[in-house]
Amino acid sequence: MASFWAGRRVLLTGQTGFKGAWLAFWLAELGAEVSGLALPPITSPNLHDLLDLKTRGRFVQADINDRAALDALIAEARPEVVIHMAAQALVRHSYAEPVETFATNVLGTVSLLDALRKCDATRAVLIVTSDKAYENREWEWGYRETDTLGGHDPYSASKGCTELAAISMRRSFYGPGKHPARIATLRAGNVIGGGDWSADRLIPDIVRGCLSDDALVRLRNPTAVRPWQHVLEPLSAYLMLAEHLWTGRDGFDEAWNIGPDPAENRQVLDVAQAMVRALGQGRIEITPDSGAPHEAKLLALDCSKARARLGWTPRLDFAATVAMTADWYGAWLRGEDVVALTRAQIAMMGTRAA
Repeated sequence: MASFWAGRRVLLTGQTGFKGAWLAFWLAELGAEVSGLALPPITSPNLHDLLDLKTRGRFVQADINDRAALDALIAEARPEVVIHMAAQALVRHSYAEPVETFATNVLGTVSLLDALRKCDATRAVLIVTSDKAYENREWEWGYRETDTLGGHDPYSASKGCTELAAISMRRSFYGPGKHPARIATLRAGNVIGGGDWSADRLIPDIVRGCLSDDALVRLRNPTAVRPWQHVLEPLSAYLMLAEHLWTGRDGFDEAWNIGPDPAENRQVLDVAQAMVRALGQGRIEITPDSGAPHEAKLLALDCSKARARLGWTPRLDFAATVAMTADWYGAWLRGEDVVALTRAQIAMMGTRAA
């Protein structure tokens, strides 16, 4: 991996977000020449600033639909690999701002793929969507990449639309006799890890609750089941798939599910209890919200395709995922060097047997 990425020109959108900041840092550690485009961080604190990412690459603060800024950055950076993570990524916010959600997630993806048509250096493009892109029927078995796309809430629907838009752009403008870049989409499950302070996400809500004056963690949907995974798990798959796309071989420019083993799926309450134990403080209170917008109760992925054809397997079980997450927040609370810890956790992933 390091030999492939050293000196590689990479464009990463959404690097001010939680997953984007982890990936930008990891790419810089691998020696890549990282460029990025994203809106300013929306929380304080935020991982982008804590990792001092502005010193680790060429980063532009702009909306993904700011075509002038996007064209200028692509022309300057001439990226060989593009990883598109810029998104409005919150389900509950999508109910409040549906137009913003669709504009960012769908039109932003189309704008990027259209802009990249002018860059003959680009060979691999990854479009990050979500497991929520599927038409969720609350099945007990996992969704496969060939299952129907859909979505009840605006966020989920926008991710399903993003998948369709990416397929259309790929078929219309990329491939033999057109632009040579290979394009794939990735659908990851719920991601946790240190450095997330977003609103209406489970781990940040738990951390904020544990640190509040009453140390109270409130859960509105404790029995919801999700495929929880540490942030480094899908990011490792992104890097692996980008290398495969770079070769230009057939069979990789498709959709991919990335998630934990089914045995590692847990209820929200299980995650909260494990985090409270790991942090050593906090108490849980179930506070159902009868007026809350619709949220899925059960969602699982079938990731057998990634295991069989991509060669990717998850490396962390549920206990290790929670422990690494709690360790990161604990170090931050104690004022320790989170840059060193982030680097150490990335290195730890490389030493675990696949």
